[in-house]
Amino acid sequence: MHSGVQTSDYDTVPEPEEAPVASPRASREFTVMVIDDSKTIRRSAETLLRKEGFEVVTAVDGFEALGKIADYQPGLIFLDVMMPRLDGYQTCALIKHHQVFRQTPVVMLSSKDGLFDRARGRVVGADHFITKPFAREELLAVIERYGNGAD
Repeated sequence: MHSGVQTSDYDTVPEPEEAPVASPRASREFTVMVIDDSKTIRRSAETLLRKEGFEVVTAVDGFEALGKIADYQPGLIFLDVMMPRLDGYQTCALIKHHQVFRQTPVVMLSSKDGLFDRARGRVVGADHFITKPFAREELLAVIERYGNGAD
């Protein structure tokens, strides 16, 4: 006899399988924030991430981002280093010093790939650093790495 629940002598209804543990990619509840003053970068990251099933919130600079972070509570933040008014390092430091958001992973985005830039990002609390232009696979790998349990 095979596994299942027998409803009569003739048919068997298979038992439901256990649901797999959801990764951030499988959940529409997982919100990613993209903060970049470049409209092109924001739009391309937003389009790519939405196609993968993520909720995406964008901001053009650190000031706009800080209000939206409080409202949307993203599970992961992609943050450009070079922005007007409040740069990425300053924004990251403010996020990481806030008790509610200090555990939120922050990934710095920069067109510079220097050791100094990476070190400065670590000093202010960044969790990861990606050099622009980035590939789809890079963004998704970072979300898989830091997104588990973030939301």
